[in-house]
Amino acid sequence: MDTLARSILLASALFAGSAIPVAAQIEPERCPRFIASNPHPIPAAFNVAALQDGEVRLTFLGHASFLIESPLGVTAVTDYSDTTLAPLVPDIVTMNHAHISHYALAPDPGIRFVLRGWGEDGQPAAHEITVDDVWIRNVTTNVRGGFGTSGTLQRDQNSIFVFEVSGLCIAHLGHLHHTLTTDHLNALGRIDVVLAPVDGGYTLNVGDMIHVLQQINAPLIIPMHFFGVSTLQMFVTRLGEHFEVETSPTPVVTLSRPTLPRQPTVLVLPGF
Repeated sequence: MDTLARSILLASALFAGSAIPVAAQIEPERCPRFIASNPHPIPAAFNVAALQDGEVRLTFLGHASFLIESPLGVTAVTDYSDTTLAPLVPDIVTMNHAHISHYALAPDPGIRFVLRGWGEDGQPAAHEITVDDVWIRNVTTNVRGGFGTSGTLQRDQNSIFVFEVSGLCIAHLGHLHHTLTTDHLNALGRIDVVLAPVDGGYTLNVGDMIHVLQQINAPLIIPMHFFGVSTLQMFVTRLGEHFEVETSPTPVVTLSRPTLPRQPTVLVLPGF
């Protein structure tokens, strides 16, 4: 199938709310576990189609925020902040880094779990929670003390949050400022979907971020944390030298293990 035909097929499936139609069965390697429990009700104010067993839905809300939904109706929002509003009060929010566009000063009191990616008194944050059919844990990384290479290194002040839903392991890299060590990669385990900042400077430059994505080697990469179309396009052009690239007409995608791409693929969702 040629590239144009693949793009049309992808777009049609996304409009229909179905999974990416590049079928491949990725064999489990180090996916930590599978979770089953009693159903958790979907909030009435957020009207969405029910997910089937083995599916997970991602909606790009903007900047570094995604809504993640599970078959049992659990909702989580990444980098929940005062600057990117969620369409509902989620069950779980993560805040990777104490930066104004990545956290909220006063999260909605209706949120059941607020997971901050930085610890108190210089200690690393350590999270591992199960909410019905969703398991969340974090791997800490370091933060520069300012933009570029200036400032004092702040150890363990960013977290990569890993969500396991329907047997898929989804990693949100947060405000990642360095490439990953063997210890980081071992702690992450197998990752199926990586949500990657592609701003080209506030986090990592293009070359280093591509190196990180090659280190993780996930079947699917979804860009985030970009500032305008030109920034995104610059990054996607470079990514296209190493990965397949697809563009979605909508910010919503439904994923499952059997429909992960055969080759590492970048899926661009609309929105800033």
